[in-house]
Amino acid sequence: MNERTTLEIIASTVEEAIQQGLNQLGLTADAVSVEVLDSGSKGLFGLGGRQVRVRLTVNPPVQETQPAAEHPAQTQGKPAPAKRAESKPKKKQAAAPLREEKRTEAPPQQKEPAPKAPSQKTESAPKTTSDVPHDSVLESAEDVVSKLIHHLGMEAQVSAHYDESSREDRLVIHVDVRGDDLTALIGRRAETLNAFQHVASLIVGKASGKWVQLNIDVEGYRSRREKQVRQMASRMADQVAKTGRKSTMEPMPASERRIVHIELRGHPAVTTESTGEEPYRKVVILPKE
Repeated sequence: MNERTTLEIIASTVEEAIQQGLNQLGLTADAVSVEVLDSGSKGLFGLGGRQVRVRLTVNPPVQETQPAAEHPAQTQGKPAPAKRAESKPKKKQAAAPLREEKRTEAPPQQKEPAPKAPSQKTESAPKTTSDVPHDSVLESAEDVVSKLIHHLGMEAQVSAHYDESSREDRLVIHVDVRGDDLTALIGRRAETLNAFQHVASLIVGKASGKWVQLNIDVEGYRSRREKQVRQMASRMADQVAKTGRKSTMEPMPASERRIVHIELRGHPAVTTESTGEEPYRKVVILPKE
């Protein structure tokens, strides 16, 4: 799925936000378009001022526009000398009729690429039109998450991209949040982050009229936690295989329980099942009969 890369930055000043975005993207200022979404304020109800919020959009590569420009240049290559010949009729009168004949032949050559240019546009049009709703949802996800973090009084950089499992009727978007001192956004056992993620998904889904699932990760927490859960499940499975006694893991959200089930579903000596009621539902690892 092709879409233009966008990045929203929250910082103290516009200049600082732009510089942070350029550093993260590894680009120069002429390679992006800058949009100031929120110029900030000095204070709100005495709780401190709002940070500046800026969106950086990577400009399309120059190579994408050059091929389209080269076709008309190639088809109009013959008329160009004809125009130059108009300034030299006195020096080479014998060559003038030949160049005039080329002028008379030029109009048909100019008309031939004319239908090709629209055909090229119509071929690329379905891609852009089909990507428009996806791009708008992607930008909406970044915008919603940025605003929510902004209202919580935190400073962060937000970027989003589609998951490979996304479909037209079921969009899955990964949102990466980077910043300093964001532990409060994660909470104990990611309870705060999961609630934040649920609220943001509802807002984006309602605005787009589609089913949207946001997977929000803060400073790589979810990837680190997934690795920990997999290691924990493997260790406990080995214990169950040795002792022949079942073992119960700590309460986990559904996403982490799913990681355990997937990690151990091919284990030759143990099997897994979930038990209990939310939010204290657990995974039980049992020996196979």
